[in-house]
Amino acid sequence: MPDIRQSPSNLFTGDGRTHVGSGLMRESLVSTRLLRETDNDVVRAMVPGITMVAIGGSSIMDRGAEALVPLTREIAALHGEGHKFVLGVGGGARARHTLEIGLDLGLPIGGLARIVGGIEEQNRDMLQFLLAPHGAVTLIKEHFQDLQLFISKGMIPVCIGQPPYHFWEPPAREGLLPENGSDVGLFLMAEILGSPQLVFVKDVDGIFEADPFENPDAKRIDEITAAELLERNLPELPIEREVLRCLENSKLVRSFRLIDGRRPENLRAYLAGEPVGTLVTQSARNNGKTTS
Repeated sequence: MPDIRQSPSNLFTGDGRTHVGSGLMRESLVSTRLLRETDNDVVRAMVPGITMVAIGGSSIMDRGAEALVPLTREIAALHGEGHKFVLGVGGGARARHTLEIGLDLGLPIGGLARIVGGIEEQNRDMLQFLLAPHGAVTLIKEHFQDLQLFISKGMIPVCIGQPPYHFWEPPAREGLLPENGSDVGLFLMAEILGSPQLVFVKDVDGIFEADPFENPDAKRIDEITAAELLERNLPELPIEREVLRCLENSKLVRSFRLIDGRRPENLRAYLAGEPVGTLVTQSARNNGKTTS
């Protein structure tokens, strides 16, 4: 064993390296034992008390005024009643068209993830324009740390969720499409904010055992854990599967709901605690504490 000696400046030497005195001194950051030991019972929410509303690109935005105008009116009314929102939006049909061109060109998965974000910014801007009279403001990642200021001044930040990794998108389990889309990005944003309420606004009344557009008799799943939903491996889901894997590991977001945004009153019912749509929960809840 080398003779490890401590200097007056809290530096340790003696094994050919210099260590700063800390609980992680001489530890491997990929050690499974260390990962377990570094779990903390206090995770601080960055901006608690808000509702993250993730609005589908193809399911809501692509339907145009028919779906979007009534929804934005309801959001504006709820905001006027004191509800605090952060709105996020996906890319929809234009994002899919862009991905198709990228696939045809043979772009790597990081390149595909990079180009989609610009498409989603168009939907973000349209949503912000519609809600501008009610205090909507564009939220970009460079101003993310100003979010609390926006909220405290009565604004409604509007952002995109994808791509969260850009050029550094991890390889997909299957195929070439990025697994981390707008749903994942907005979930990750809710997790760092510590949002107690996360709702995905789509064009279906929850998650069904089969595609309700093809099978009107499909049974809706009212409540299920993320692990159970992954285990079922349903052929079609209205939400990215990677969101379910994120939920199983999250520290602050313990559940989310998926509701039908074509009926704007569903958002009001959700905020009132009514069991609309489908509730997806974390299967193994952490015993830790959170603090704002």
